[in-house]
Amino acid sequence: MENFMKAVESVNDAVNGAVWGLPGLILLIGTGILLTCGLKFFQIGHVGNWWKETIASIFHKNSASTRLTDKTSISQFQALCAALAATVGTGNIAGVAAAIVTGGPGAVFWMWVAAFFGMMTNFSENLLGIYFRRKNAAGEWSGGPMYYLTDGLGRIYGKTWLKPASKILAVLFACFTILASFGIGNMAQINKIVLNMDAAFFKNVSLGVVPGTEISIIHLILGFALLILAALIIIGGLRRIAKFAEIVVPFMAVIYCIGCLVIFVMNIDKVGSMFASIFRFAFQPAAFIGGGIGMLIKKTMTQGFKRGVFSNEAGLGSSVMVHSSSNVKEPVKQGMWGIFEVFFDTFVVCSMTAVVVLSTGYIDLATGAPNAGINGDTLVSTAFGQYFGAPGTWFVAIAMLFFAFTTVLGWSQYGTKAVEYLFGSVGVKIFKVVFVLMIVSGAVLEGGLTWDLSDTFNGLMMIPNLIGVLALFPLVLRIVKNYVDRNIKGKKIAPMLSYDAELQAEAERALAEEFGK
Repeated sequence: MENFMKAVESVNDAVNGAVWGLPGLILLIGTGILLTCGLKFFQIGHVGNWWKETIASIFHKNSASTRLTDKTSISQFQALCAALAATVGTGNIAGVAAAIVTGGPGAVFWMWVAAFFGMMTNFSENLLGIYFRRKNAAGEWSGGPMYYLTDGLGRIYGKTWLKPASKILAVLFACFTILASFGIGNMAQINKIVLNMDAAFFKNVSLGVVPGTEISIIHLILGFALLILAALIIIGGLRRIAKFAEIVVPFMAVIYCIGCLVIFVMNIDKVGSMFASIFRFAFQPAAFIGGGIGMLIKKTMTQGFKRGVFSNEAGLGSSVMVHSSSNVKEPVKQGMWGIFEVFFDTFVVCSMTAVVVLSTGYIDLATGAPNAGINGDTLVSTAFGQYFGAPGTWFVAIAMLFFAFTTVLGWSQYGTKAVEYLFGSVGVKIFKVVFVLMIVSGAVLEGGLTWDLSDTFNGLMMIPNLIGVLALFPLVLRIVKNYVDRNIKGKKIAPMLSYDAELQAEAERALAEEFGK
């Protein structure tokens, strides 16, 4: 058995090295660059439009972005919050700190680069998700890479050999999503929650272990508490998840950013050297990393790219499964929410974490090296504790609790849609029960190979997804041109809203009614 586990670990290390190493990151960033150039830097050229159609729209009375039109879909803003629930997690706090500790301050710059191009990857994914979505037996929207692989890549090009190939890619994506939902999307997040809560609130409390095991009773109690809370939300379906996320995600993100800004203001004298270190070490990496100059740059870039993708998930195709449930009619409009999702996740939340890490003195801004004994997993908590005392440590633990818990909720929906694609509604009920029960496992188990495997499955999702996005790139261009011609240039042409003629007609009628009011 031991030899078998070593073999599994060896194979996983090789696959993980390819998926999250240079080959995978080149595919990911390269796709973002291609989409950005092909769409003529849409995220910059149309910044006023996508800002107005997304976050600015929620402040308008009776905005279509926040209005619920039926019981089978969620609003555009709820779709964003549900997607952010899954993306804004431990990666935004511990992940960013770990990237800086491992790759130096320059990793932040490459994280921004990945996010800039990732905006258009996420935009294109969500556009395709809306265009190729369909109604399930309950009348709810189902969308995601599985559908634009099957109905897009498999049919639009009209090549007979592409149909089985596209089906295989869709099935692989769904399988990887289910496996990743149990690991990265569930047990890994719960494990982080329990460890942080234990360290912050129960370090002086000892209830011992379960007799005959090494399982901490405190961890077990926390696990069951999280299981009950998650069950009450997850069993209620996407609308309940979206309602919870709509309240919790904006509140926690804003409070966390305010806390980071307070620390930043307290260290305002370091702002110049902080940003100087980010740009300097991006191209002249810190010597503490080790190796030649080429290896230094490679490691700094890899850390930035990898942590950026871990955080915003642009290119994985995951958030498409939530965005596709929106009541929006225009594919491009939901794509623009995808742009804002990446912007907020990385340029706002992750940048706030970087500000705390770099402005509090735990990283030598002259050399880029972390202080002796610094642990990236607890660095942000240590910094908050330094400036706010014990309440600061408690605050980070609570922030991690909400960020990680909402990630679990978001990933439960991803897994649900993947199971629905493979096994139908009966499989969904079984999946939800198993998913909720796995929460206790995450609370009591150690990390190790389980997390490494789930990390690999998470990365494997992007391969079939990006194949679909790249193959359908010409269609993305046509849909965007159609939207710009109609809504910005004022041309009177037929809209491109769905691949399905019946759904296209239904969406056209809905748009006509909306603009007729």
